[in-house]
Order: sequence, then C-alpha cells, then structure tokens
Amino acid sequence: MQTFIRRVSRIFVFFNKLCLAGALICAMVFPVTANAQQQGGGQQGGGQQGGGQQGGGQQGGGQQGGGQQGGGTGSQAGGSGIVVDPQGVLRVLTMSDSKLNRIRQQSSVEQLPRNLRRHSKLRKIALGRLEANLTNALESGNELPDEITNLAGLTQIRYVFVYPATSDKPGEIVLAGPAEPWVEDSFGRSIGIKSEAPTVQLEDLVAALRVFPPGQPSDTLVGCSIDPTQEGLASMQAYLQRIGTVNPQGTEGGIVRGLREALGPQTVTVQGVSPHTHFAQVLVEADYRMKLIGIGLEKPPVRMSTWIDLTSAGSVAKNALQRWFFTPNYECLKVSEDDLAIELVGDGVKLIGADEMVLPNGRRISSQQPSRASKLFTQAFTLKYPEIARQHPVYAQLKTLIDLAVVAAYLQEHGAYESTEWSASSLLDEGVYPIERFVAPQKIDCAVNAVRRGSRLLTPIGGGVVIMPRESFARENLQIDETGTLYEQHNSLKIPVDSWYWD
Repeated sequence: MQTFIRRVSRIFVFFNKLCLAGALICAMVFPVTANAQQQGGGQQGGGQQGGGQQGGGQQGGGQQGGGQQGGGTGSQAGGSGIVVDPQGVLRVLTMSDSKLNRIRQQSSVEQLPRNLRRHSKLRKIALGRLEANLTNALESGNELPDEITNLAGLTQIRYVFVYPATSDKPGEIVLAGPAEPWVEDSFGRSIGIKSEAPTVQLEDLVAALRVFPPGQPSDTLVGCSIDPTQEGLASMQAYLQRIGTVNPQGTEGGIVRGLREALGPQTVTVQGVSPHTHFAQVLVEADYRMKLIGIGLEKPPVRMSTWIDLTSAGSVAKNALQRWFFTPNYECLKVSEDDLAIELVGDGVKLIGADEMVLPNGRRISSQQPSRASKLFTQAFTLKYPEIARQHPVYAQLKTLIDLAVVAAYLQEHGAYESTEWSASSLLDEGVYPIERFVAPQKIDCAVNAVRRGSRLLTPIGGGVVIMPRESFARENLQIDETGTLYEQHNSLKIPVDSWYWD
C-alpha cells in the first residue's frame, strides 16, 4: 500500500498541471445615451455561417451557431456541434432533431449484435483482447466494427481492474461501467438509446493512453487554450478611448461590432494531446459553449443563472476580465488494499474562476477585485453539472475525457503495463490505428453580447478559453477501501476466453 501511495503522489504532480477547460471574458460598462437605449442590443455571437469540414472530414452544414440577435437563446440541449474549416477556423453549428432521424436511429439499434441491444449495469472491457480484435480487423482490411469504436456501448468508466501476468496466465487490464445500445445523434455523436449519454470512444481512450504510455511516469500537461492576442486587446483599448467611456459614441450594436473587429479572431492551441484528435475537439467545444452560456449567447440546457444574469453595472470593474476553468471534481479515488482495483467516484467536473485586468497595451494582470457574479455563476454551473451533462452531450463527453485521463495516468503511474506485460503497441501506433483524423482548430471568432443594466450598457466580450493548471486530486480525496468490496469485485471477476467484452 505504501508503494501505491508513493506512486499516486506522482499522479498529484501531474494533475497539478492538468486543466480541462475555461473561458476568458472581457466586460466593459458604459453609461448609455437615450439613442443607444432605443437601439436593439447585441450582435451574433459564437458562430458565423458554418462551412468547411466537420470533425472527421464530413461536410459541415451552413447552420447558424452560437448566439442570436440581442444575445438570444442559441442552441438547445443536444442540438449542437462544431465545424472546423480547412483553414482551421472553428464555428458552432445547431441542428434540430427530426422524426426521420429517430426512425433511422431505431433501425441502427437493430443492427447491433443481440447481446449489445440490452442495457448493462456493469459491462467489462478487456483491453488486451480488445486490441487483439482491433488488430485482426485492421489486418484483414475491414472497417472496425462499431462495437469496438464505441467500446461495446460503455457510457462511463467506473472501475479499473488490473490482473498481473503469471507463469500460467497472461495479464489483463479491465475497464468496467454501465452500458447500453447506442445510436448516432444529428452530429454523429454516439449516444445511449435511452439515457442519451455519449458512449466512451475508443479513439479518446487511445488519445489518453498515448499521453501516458508505458515507461517513466510523466507530468505532461493536457488541455486547450483559446486566447485573444495582446495586439487585439491593445486595439480594443484604443477603440474604447476613441468612442469614450462616458456617453460612448454610437449605438450599442455599433459598439459591439467595433469591439469585435478590434479584438479580432482568437488563437486556439491544444496541449499534451494531438490537436487533430476527437479528444481535442471535445475539449475546445465544451470550453467555448460554456463561455457562450456565461455571457448570454446560448441558453443553458437547465434552469440556472448565468454570469450575464447575475452581473450589475456597478459590479464590474472597468476593463475587467473574467476567467473560468473546468477542473476535475472527484470526491475521492477509491483504491483496493492490494492496489489492483480502483473506483472513480464523484460528480465529475468543477467550474472555477479568476479575475484579471487589461492594461492599455493589452497585457493582462491579476485583479484584486473578485467578481461576485462570476463566483455565483461558477458555483451554479458546478452544482448543476451532472444535470447539464445529461441534457447536453458535449459536457458528458468532457467528464469522460477527465475519467480517461485519470485512468491513463493511473496505468502509467501504477506500472500496470509492466505488471500485465501489455505493451498496447497497436493502440499507441498512429500508423496502425490512426486517430489524428480531424482538422486542428487554430482560431475562432470573438463572441460579443450587449445588454442594458439600468442606465448602463454592459458589453461582455467572449475572448476565448484558457487552460490553467489546477489540482484535480488532493491527498484527502484518496480513500483506501478497507471494507474489501473492491478486492472482492476484483477477485470474483471471471474473464471469458472467447470475448473482449461481457456483462
């Protein structure tokens, strides 16, 4: 057990540098002239007309993304996705479900193997055998079966069981969690037919394993960042000086357009994991959509107050930036006493915030005046995250990515590859199993909204998403399963000889 504690302490070092999501918001508050109060507020936020290639190279539709005029409602739960054009510009799409699509979904369920058409409280996946089946399929020239790419309908990873190799038995690593039949939604996401929870994707698991492969434990940072340039922030400051901060010149719609043009497009970067993967696409979409919700350009999928709802004119400092970050929010990592089984426990994701100020030259510095509205918004988002994730697939996918990062880090830190004598060579080789099939997002348009607060115009500008290191595991969250429940689950599990998944 002491050996495991020492190993897990190294995981803490990694997770101090792991951060999954965030947002950068800039808010200006001006007294509003009578003329400005009579004008309509806001411009389109979030997305422009979609185009180019969607995700894995499919043609994207020309749907309107992000916000509507006047900071409208945006897309509804489940009806959203992103498109990255050949130039790497990311845009948000919306699409409504249809009766025809639901009929097609039911038909696809009937095509699944019979033993995958039923729900399972605990489906098990043997990774070594999964890799062997994948390799056989690829060597035969066949496309990978859907049950492999969707990990047999697994919708959550709850347990990891490690079985070291012995002289008479090969080793194995088993993932276990709830599973159900799956269908594709309007954007090609595989979701459970009943719960509508996204299935765990093999390519996301593989992306995480490639960050933490067999070998020396590493503290590689995993995350993404969408940042305004310093030049853009400086241009924004110059624009504000030209129009004035008291009785600004122009309508609020014109002011919003001017601010957006001054800031220009934001730069998208992905760290740790390849930006060409589905893993990276989910990180960026979840981050950006959360920011759209915060500034009122997309309707929350559940009833809750957003930052724009909670902000008053006098509560925002001049040129203040609001920064929001998603981090893991696990209550504990439960570990068996023999170190061979873990259980992921907790609600999943936490949203936190920090404030900054923008100097005239565009440089950002820390602010000493925390935003009450920002704090209340992040608390509400965290409290309702499980409900939000049930209503909108991308947030459930984000939680899955966090789980996969935890699992991959555990396998590396715990020496599971070595003890099971599993190299995962085919999964780790892009030449054998390619997952870098997406256009890498490189930039995104600035999202702008405008609302009135009494006699003032509040204009938050969504500058993007920033990933900051945050601690995801604390020592007090590590819980040893002294009841022996995990030990018994591990020892009672029987791995069949003829299948890589079973119930």
